[in-house]
Amino acid sequence: MYFVTICTQDRRCLFGEVVDGNMKLNEIGNIVKNEWVKLPKRFLNTEMGSFIIMPNHVHGIIIVGAPLAGARVNDNYGGKNRATARVAPTHIGNIIGAYKSSVYNSCLHIYKNNDSFLGKIWQRNYYEHIVRDEGDLNRIQEYIHNNPINWEQDELFV
Repeated sequence: MYFVTICTQDRRCLFGEVVDGNMKLNEIGNIVKNEWVKLPKRFLNTEMGSFIIMPNHVHGIIIVGAPLAGARVNDNYGGKNRATARVAPTHIGNIIGAYKSSVYNSCLHIYKNNDSFLGKIWQRNYYEHIVRDEGDLNRIQEYIHNNPINWEQDELFV
């Protein structure tokens, strides 16, 4: 399980704004959200935990190696009649790369239709933290939940 933070290029506020402690997504922000929730369809052994889209970054929990509910496993791969199976592990970097790419391509379509220039959306890298235990998970979930309320104190606030 990973806690990730993905920032925009030059910390540009592209995804909306925080109003009265609530994040209000714009059109790009909605694309960012929609692509995030679609990731488990692309990476079948992945689940998405708590997340928040902020004006210039995304925080989220990604569970890699989640069992495929209802999958049956061949005898050659670990025994008979197992109710769930795990697929080959997916590297978190591949998931983030695919996410950034799908967001960019969806946004590019909008900009091309408006004859506008998009430029870069994402900074080159991302931050990841392995969630170690339930206490760590609870702190991270609280941080994600309170991020809009604490926006003006956030280190990514511009």
